[in-house]
Amino acid sequence: MTDLAPELASEPPSGVVWAIRDSLNEATRHLRAVPRSPETLVFATLQPIMFVLLFRYVYDGTIEIPGFRYEQYLLPGIFAQTIVFGSAFTSVGLAEDLSKGFIDRLRSLPISQAAVLVGRTFSDLARNLVTFAVMLIVGFLVGFRFEGGVVNAVLATLLLLAFSYSFSWIQALIGLSVRSVEAANSAGFIWMFPLTFVSSAFVDPSRMPSGLRWVADRNPFTLVTNAARALYAGHPVGSMAWQAALWALGITAVFSTLAIRKFSRAASR
Repeated sequence: MTDLAPELASEPPSGVVWAIRDSLNEATRHLRAVPRSPETLVFATLQPIMFVLLFRYVYDGTIEIPGFRYEQYLLPGIFAQTIVFGSAFTSVGLAEDLSKGFIDRLRSLPISQAAVLVGRTFSDLARNLVTFAVMLIVGFLVGFRFEGGVVNAVLATLLLLAFSYSFSWIQALIGLSVRSVEAANSAGFIWMFPLTFVSSAFVDPSRMPSGLRWVADRNPFTLVTNAARALYAGHPVGSMAWQAALWALGITAVFSTLAIRKFSRAASR
């Protein structure tokens, strides 16, 4: 038994352990770069704060939502929009790495191919969490509360973050598919505006024209926003939370597969 100990200790880690370790290393590398460019995080946080102040103090009283105080209805929608918009960091970052040839250098190293993308999406999720924390502080200052209790608030937050993470994989595919950082920036944002505004994020879809209402009612962004809103407010959630979680899992499964395949074929531009 003692003769086998050195051999067991020297065995290389399994493929899964190796991939996890590489992913964490990649995530750490990206997070270490944040202090060198703090303005990126600052400006990403300022936009949703402006949204909160504008909707709270300009439109308050003009939009009435039965069963909700307006700030209690509004803030979950802004939370959801903010962290989904934050996923655009993934497409821009990957496009920049490709344009500089950094991805090719990573391919020459003995690391997991998937770890490069997993590390990137994990680091962007961490940045989204920081932005969300700032948003939550602002929300409490304008009247938002965890009316459903702390446990429900944690579940709502986890649901929003899971949805944000799934969208990071869509952004990863975009970043690997376009030809420049500028194109990644445009392509990463343009489709998110109709996704978030034609939903229940800011207004009740029942007040929309019939065509837009039909789209909003079937929009997964409406589903996750309504689920988070109900959890924060302590309203009945029903099956919304499970459906939203399944959407997040499905998007992650499909687009992570597509992004990893695209990554294996991508070349520096």
